[in-house]
Amino acid sequence: MRSSFLQCCFLAAVLTLSPSISRSQPQDGRPRPAAPAFAVSPNDADWATPAKNTAGTRYSELSEINTQNVNRLQVAFTFSTGVNKGHEGAPLVVGGLMFIVSPYPNIVYALDLTRPGGPLKWQYNPKPDASAQGVACCDVVNRGPTYSNGRLFFTTLDAHVVALDAGTGREIWNVKLGEINRGETMTMAPLVVKDKVIAGISGGEYGVRGWVQALDAADGKTVWKAYSTGPDQDVKIGADFKPFYEEDRGKDLGVSTWPPNAWEIGGGTVWGFASYDPDLDLIFYGTANPGPWNPNQRPGDNKWTNTVFARDPDTGQARWAYQWNPHDLHDWDGINENILVEVVWHGKPRKALVHPDRNGLVYLLDRTTGEVLSANFYHPVNTHRGVDLKTGRIRINEQKYPHEGKVIRNVCPTAPGAKDWSPSSFSHQTGLLYIPHNNLCMDWESTEANYIAGTPYVGAEVRMYAGPGGHRGELSAWDILAGKEVWTIKERFPVWGGTMTTAGGLVFYGNMEGWFKAVDAKTGAVLWQFKTSSGIIGQPTTYRGPDGKQYIAVLSGVGGWAGSIVSGDLDPRDSTAALGFVNAMADLKQATTKGGNLYVFALP
Repeated sequence: MRSSFLQCCFLAAVLTLSPSISRSQPQDGRPRPAAPAFAVSPNDADWATPAKNTAGTRYSELSEINTQNVNRLQVAFTFSTGVNKGHEGAPLVVGGLMFIVSPYPNIVYALDLTRPGGPLKWQYNPKPDASAQGVACCDVVNRGPTYSNGRLFFTTLDAHVVALDAGTGREIWNVKLGEINRGETMTMAPLVVKDKVIAGISGGEYGVRGWVQALDAADGKTVWKAYSTGPDQDVKIGADFKPFYEEDRGKDLGVSTWPPNAWEIGGGTVWGFASYDPDLDLIFYGTANPGPWNPNQRPGDNKWTNTVFARDPDTGQARWAYQWNPHDLHDWDGINENILVEVVWHGKPRKALVHPDRNGLVYLLDRTTGEVLSANFYHPVNTHRGVDLKTGRIRINEQKYPHEGKVIRNVCPTAPGAKDWSPSSFSHQTGLLYIPHNNLCMDWESTEANYIAGTPYVGAEVRMYAGPGGHRGELSAWDILAGKEVWTIKERFPVWGGTMTTAGGLVFYGNMEGWFKAVDAKTGAVLWQFKTSSGIIGQPTTYRGPDGKQYIAVLSGVGGWAGSIVSGDLDPRDSTAALGFVNAMADLKQATTKGGNLYVFALP
């Protein structure tokens, strides 16, 4: 789920801000736009993409701020975005400029880091269609821009992808890829691979048929488009498609594993983070839940939802795919991050992919073939018994199957999973994965869903609550080779933002009460914390400023699915609001308030 649904939970207030740069539509046959003047190549001291690099590690080699001095960290400057919704984005830094994108209305700000206090250099207001707010699931969030070759690329809630001159904010191109009257929105942070911009659609709770597209970075024209469901031709499955497991090798499985025509409104949206291996020349990304949530209305494996794809970035042709959760029972989107690492597995070097899934398992895959090397529990689970490594298939606990007309109680994990979109980080220094996650269970009742374009298509009534132990979130350090937890920090609420690691031996993350923390990467000891003005669900980043000092940046502003009770001002007495998340978060309004601020920290 995570891409379209608070129409039934809250309708975000329409914000009116003064325009900065006008919105325009590209026209066929126009000359290719001129190259931007700001042609800065990022280095390791910068942070040019939300995941730091195409491997998605969120790890920086900067070490000026370290375990010995982080307790002296202090605020360097702050900046208000003027939007009090969920801030899930990552502040980017390239060439002395910082770039942030607000939640709807998706205003882009460029801050001049060469001047004291990081003053505003330019801003761009795309003026997205206000109606998009009514079909946005889980708050009107945006997961950040991406920088490449002098251009800044980002998505808007009303399903546009925009390219700006990073130096001036001048619009280079602006293309519309979706229709909000069908429930299509966009929240994804694009990935740039060579000369292509990779972006996907949201709207899984509206019967949107998911897809990912590659756009020409120069002019925004579509190079290829791959659907998540339907015939092989649409999914871009051809002769080079060689999945590891036999059950994935049939023809047109995106049709035959569904009831007749159900794949046309079957979900599988693409709104998480993509990664890229330049040696294999493959992109990796996940697809979301099938629609509707009610699994009784869609017998079959429902391919290719809840799937990780490996694709050729030039042609879009699939090389392999693996389905995390065939016939998804509990809205366990497969969009969580796929982090690329090199490991020695049973004495042999492997090019691996690490994926902490909603189903409570951390997967280690061979990213050349899609073989599951290991899948180990990082969260209490009673809905399945793990993965059969011979077949790659998850083993379901039939007692927790959500049959229609029956309330299934104590389902663990819940619909947002053991972990939702919140991105993990991997430290090359410790070899550990740092997982921000939930500790939630739920009661689930399947109900009949009827499809009407642009309206919710769910078919389930859910009430979530705290999992074992009573806390609702954790930050865990995970040994990917041993397949076990090294340490964990329990949090009152879900850890809904990302983590970031550095060569200074630190892990940075924020919690939904607004505390921003620095943790010893080896031991989990909290070495420093600072209380921001609102809950944190954003992605921390770090950079070396023009003055040579290391800085840490994070956006504060509670919201998202977990925080919609605050950002959407929902009634805590309505236990089914926000698709049942309000039942687990009724006390969040007593812990934090709405906000929208950037915080930047440095040593004295």
